[in-house]
Amino acid sequence: MSELPDSEIKFLPGVGPRRAELLASEAGIATFRDLIYYFPYKYVDKTRFYSVRELDTDMQYVQLRGVIKRFSSEGGGAGKRLTADFHDETGMVRLVWFKGQKWVVNTYKTDREYIIFGKPTLFSGAFNIVHPEIEEVEKRAARVSSALEAQYNTTEKMKDHFLHSKAIAKLMSTAFAQPSLRFAETLPAALTGSMKLMSLNDALFRIHFPDSSLDIENARFRLKFEELFYIQLNLLRYKGNRERKTHGFLFSVVGERLNSFYTNNLPFTLTGAQKRVIKEIRADLGSGRQMNRLLQGDVGSGKTMVALMSMLIGADNGFQSCMMAPTEILAIQHFNSITKSLEGINVKVALLTGSTKRSERQRIEKGLLDGSISILVGTHALIEENVRYLNLGLVIIDEQHRFGVAQRAKLWQKSDCPPHVLVMTATPIPRTLAMTLYGDLDVSVIDEMPPGRKPIKTMTFTDAEREKVFGFMRRQIEEGRQIYVVYPLIRESESLDYKDLEDGLESMARAFPPPQYCISVVHGRMTPRDKEISMSLFRRGQAQIMVATTVIEVGVDIPNASVMVIESAERFGLSQLHQLRGRVGRGADQSFCILMTSHRLSAEATERITTMVATNDGFEIAETDLRMRGPGDLEGTQQSGMAFDLKIADLGKDGQILNLARSHAAEILADDPELSRPENQVLRSNLKRLFGKKYTWSEIS
Repeated sequence: MSELPDSEIKFLPGVGPRRAELLASEAGIATFRDLIYYFPYKYVDKTRFYSVRELDTDMQYVQLRGVIKRFSSEGGGAGKRLTADFHDETGMVRLVWFKGQKWVVNTYKTDREYIIFGKPTLFSGAFNIVHPEIEEVEKRAARVSSALEAQYNTTEKMKDHFLHSKAIAKLMSTAFAQPSLRFAETLPAALTGSMKLMSLNDALFRIHFPDSSLDIENARFRLKFEELFYIQLNLLRYKGNRERKTHGFLFSVVGERLNSFYTNNLPFTLTGAQKRVIKEIRADLGSGRQMNRLLQGDVGSGKTMVALMSMLIGADNGFQSCMMAPTEILAIQHFNSITKSLEGINVKVALLTGSTKRSERQRIEKGLLDGSISILVGTHALIEENVRYLNLGLVIIDEQHRFGVAQRAKLWQKSDCPPHVLVMTATPIPRTLAMTLYGDLDVSVIDEMPPGRKPIKTMTFTDAEREKVFGFMRRQIEEGRQIYVVYPLIRESESLDYKDLEDGLESMARAFPPPQYCISVVHGRMTPRDKEISMSLFRRGQAQIMVATTVIEVGVDIPNASVMVIESAERFGLSQLHQLRGRVGRGADQSFCILMTSHRLSAEATERITTMVATNDGFEIAETDLRMRGPGDLEGTQQSGMAFDLKIADLGKDGQILNLARSHAAEILADDPELSRPENQVLRSNLKRLFGKKYTWSEIS
């Protein structure tokens, strides 16, 4: 591979140290390669020239060719502006500048031919173009250009330093003019041939300087395929190496504890989906290989029961298990639920959180070392250095996206042989996202709700209809039901958001006064003890209403709670709204989710609210969410350990390309797992360049 692509961008003519610093900090452009991979977000068709006579206010942008006849300054103070009369053979249009006036006068000359580009607007009966792009005719002919002009995203700080889209395009042109700027092919010849892909060099040039829309289409396909192909190749290679080289504990027995639980303690009949998933987990545990499985299931689908039965298989085989939850509330709930489920069964369960007293902590640490504790439930406290196990065989991580890869690694290090790992999430993950973030894991899905559950009815009301909502809440309370009211606390420190909750609590107290009604409050500023006291009031039915922030998004399971009121629902994301809705509907009674919104909503907020009302299907909601948000900063990307930045692929739209990329990656690895053949050396070297030491490269050396 040539050295120039990886040279510092400051060495590109027209950049220099100061511009280089700005490009790096604002756009992540530190090298020639970074610049070339800074792809356009759209294209403007500059094949057509218009005449002044043709101008119309409905036109978005126009391109004109003509001469500047005169400059003049108009107005004063903040309203001072520079104007110029621009003429072609058919008429005159006025050019206007509010900024950089001195520079414009010094740069552009009268009676010289220019090409101008901008949006025409009508002012005082004449057409104006404000801050037009201007280029000398001779310079247009001399530079690398195309009929479809690329447009680049830039920040305000970049624009302040004249690094606007046009300047980026000029740097691209300068870069491609360097004779030594060549990119070595990154895909095997057999793959580019069978897929009929553009060469990498052609694709990179045409994405910036296309001659037609077909050029753009072919270049984008090549670059998207390559981006997704390498992500999938890395995931599948890692998974294959782990399966071949990492041995796991053998859980060969299904013994007394599981059988006794299944016969005597199971509170309900398992769904078909739960049975299928338990079968998949049992096969992993009995294979002699380390299990690495992602368990997806909507809120209330019964993941915790599957986790418990997996831990009982561990106990029957003489191994300890631990279950890590992201919040203390959820850890306590899991502990209480597991303890209750195991009544009469010889399995010792312990709870370890940040607020566990020192004496209790010491007792737990001793019980883990002597093997008397079979199941440990807790929070991040489970990964502290002084927490050691006799024989940790199974690690279960709940709400996977809340934990970092480093935290999971600490759990794996608690055992000489890596324990089996089951990660669970109640956040439905679109297939394309799952294949990308968790493509190295086997995936199980619980896609069936327990029998007897009624779908939650979701309704939306504006603030003006609040009294109607209060009346509905009173009727529900009279029928013996309980109600959540949630406020959008985005960050616990935000005083504005906190005030929202305080104001809401005041109005709620006026509408539901004591002693007839009791309201409990839960938010992130409370101590764990105060939270638990407030939760306990609600759990025991002494409080009919719980006013809370999103601290209850995960882990509060009150079967008698049948109404979820979400205040300022337009401020929540789709997946968060779905998570909150899942806090009700746990019992046999009809449950309701009420979305309170302001009167005027953005188009995006309207779509989110409409989607929530239309469906309860978490996977459908997740797909909509991904489509609306785009790839962006994918939740969990950093946490999952997949250190990649999608530069051109869109997981919301490129599912077909992803499937194609994964199938070709799988095919290559099936034939050459170590990528040791000469024709695959290009793949090996590019994997190393792209992902470095993210995974242990000694595994494939």
